[in-house]
Amino acid sequence: MQLHISPRLPLQNPRLCSHHSISFQDSLRSVCFTLNFSRVSSTTPKKKLSLKCRFSEYSEKQRFTGTSDDSVSSQSPGVALPPKVFVGHSIYKGKAALTVEPRAPEFVPLDSGAFKLSKEGFIFLQFAPAAGVRQYDWSRKQVFSLSVTEVGTLMSLGAKNSCEFFHDPHKGRSDEGKVRKVLKVEPLPDGSGHFFNLSVQNKLLNVDESIYIPITKAEYTVLVSAFNFIMPYLLGWHTYANSIKPEDPTQVNSAYPRSSDFEWSR
Repeated sequence: MQLHISPRLPLQNPRLCSHHSISFQDSLRSVCFTLNFSRVSSTTPKKKLSLKCRFSEYSEKQRFTGTSDDSVSSQSPGVALPPKVFVGHSIYKGKAALTVEPRAPEFVPLDSGAFKLSKEGFIFLQFAPAAGVRQYDWSRKQVFSLSVTEVGTLMSLGAKNSCEFFHDPHKGRSDEGKVRKVLKVEPLPDGSGHFFNLSVQNKLLNVDESIYIPITKAEYTVLVSAFNFIMPYLLGWHTYANSIKPEDPTQVNSAYPRSSDFEWSR
C-alpha cells in the first residue's frame, strides 16, 4: 500500500510565519490529499487509515487569542499576556467614597530580547464627594497616585501614627507649582481607624477642594493586606520569577555582568 499526499500549495509553519496567518489558513484550505492504493492480495488483511487535520484546532485557538503564540510571548517578559482585567476596592461613607486600584509596571524591550523595567507600578486613589444619600459625584473626583515607597509608608503606619504626601504633577515643567496635592493620613480621635484627607489646589482649573473620608481599622487592614499582596507585582518582580527556568538556571543571570556577580563568588 502506498500513500501519496500532494498539496497544491506549500504548507507554512504558523509559528514561523505568524504574520502571514491568512496565507497559512488559505493554504490549508487548498490542500488536496490524494490516496493511491496499489493492488494487494485478497489474503492481505485490510488496514484502516485515518488522516487528521489540525487546522480546526489552530483556527479555534486563533479565534480566541486573536494572535499567534509567538506574537503574544514577545510582548511580555517571561509569560504570555493574559486577558486584560480591571480591579479595584471601594469604600463608601456618608460624605465621600474612595476607590483603590493597582496599576501595572511598564517594561521596555532590549536588543538582547530581554525586558527591562522602565516604570514601577503604583496605587491609584480616587476620591469622590457625596452628592446625596449613597450617591457620589464622580465628575468632581480627585485622584492621587501612591508610589511603592508611599504604599510602604501606609503599610507600616501604626494605629497612632500619621503621614503626609505632597505631589506636584507638573514638577520640573513650566506649570510647576500651579497644581498642589496633599494627602494626609491621621488617626481618628477615638482610635477606631484613620482619617484620609485629600486637598487639591489647581490654579489652572481654578479648583480648591478638600475631600475627607474616615477609614475603620477593618477597612485599613483590608487595604494593607491588598498592598502586601500586590507589592511584588508593582515592582515587576513577578515577571522575573516567571522567567526562571529550572532546566537552565544560568539563563536569567547571564544578562548581568560577571563582575557584579554574587557576593560569595568573590
